[in-house]
Amino acid sequence: MTLVAEAVEKYAAEHAAEESPLLKELVAETRATQDAPQMQVGRLEGAILRLLVRLAGARRVLEIGTFTGYSALVMAEALPEGGELITCDVDPQATAIALKYWARAPHGKRITLKLGKAADTLKTLSGPFDVVFIDADKPGYQGYWDACVPLVRPGGLLLADNVLWNGKVVAPDDEQARTIARFNEHVRADARVESAILTIRDGLTLAVKK
Repeated sequence: MTLVAEAVEKYAAEHAAEESPLLKELVAETRATQDAPQMQVGRLEGAILRLLVRLAGARRVLEIGTFTGYSALVMAEALPEGGELITCDVDPQATAIALKYWARAPHGKRITLKLGKAADTLKTLSGPFDVVFIDADKPGYQGYWDACVPLVRPGGLLLADNVLWNGKVVAPDDEQARTIARFNEHVRADARVESAILTIRDGLTLAVKK
């Protein structure tokens, strides 16, 4: 899940903001209980998400794809009192872990889980949001993107994870890689935003709504 040398990735993670004991415990439980623990964003990307939420001065954040709750928890840390983070997922088992850890965090009360298909949930939400983070089923990315852009305020951020797909988007040789490559072209052509792909971990799209 990283495109740089392992030693470089480790060094960068070690120089990111320190994880709280609660986050470390969540990481350990995720690794022990989940079939694909690498879906968790981890310390480096988590620190970047927290910084971006803080830099955006965000009060409302929308996340598509919760998993065991790490990314929601780190972004909620950057929200002010009265801030709100809505996160969408379909997996009751993984999100049960998330709910358990959010209940123990002082900022966990800022997080609301919407359990169900994100495409349906998005139709019920009203903007504006300051930050959107998409990290869910890859075939759904383009639909999520198009549903989320209108919900983001001008100057707000849209983020999408895994957009380099282990480098396979350069020469896609399977349907998953082709799906991500098509999404990347869709974002690049979207006149509503200004975007760039950051070569962090497995690739992170960073876009600002015009």
